[in-house]
Amino acid sequence: MPFTPIHLGPGAACKAIGGRHFSFMVFGGAQVLMDIEPLLGIIQGWDVLHGYSHTLVGALLIGLLAALIGRPISTWVLKALQVEHYPLTWLAACTGAFIGTFSHTGLDALMHSDMNPWWPLVDGNGWHGFISIDELHLLCLGLGVFGALLVVGKYRRYGRA
Repeated sequence: MPFTPIHLGPGAACKAIGGRHFSFMVFGGAQVLMDIEPLLGIIQGWDVLHGYSHTLVGALLIGLLAALIGRPISTWVLKALQVEHYPLTWLAACTGAFIGTFSHTGLDALMHSDMNPWWPLVDGNGWHGFISIDELHLLCLGLGVFGALLVVGKYRRYGRA
């Protein structure tokens, strides 16, 4: 299923560690951009759902797009919702975008056999099945809980995360 929320777990951990230098909103947007190709594949009935967008080259290009459009969109949304936050810098947008796309490629490589994450350097997916899908989901969920607890703790201690 494209647009899985399980990818947000590692993003929450990155936000907790990176603080104002990591945009969770841009990270989330990067997740959605990564899964446009699989969504189109499901609709069109393609044999390979995780194609070029799920390679390191694809992650780099989508990460660039996510940073460029994610920073102004996220800034506007946060302002419109009147959410108190640090200014969204290009560094925060880029870390959110690129960690988002590259982690997405890595996580999906563990789960989907139709990927060629190292294309054009290597054909195939040597990461597939390295851990079970249940273990992968538990890892992502655990990272999400860890990140959420850290962010809540920082917010209580310092007033904002």
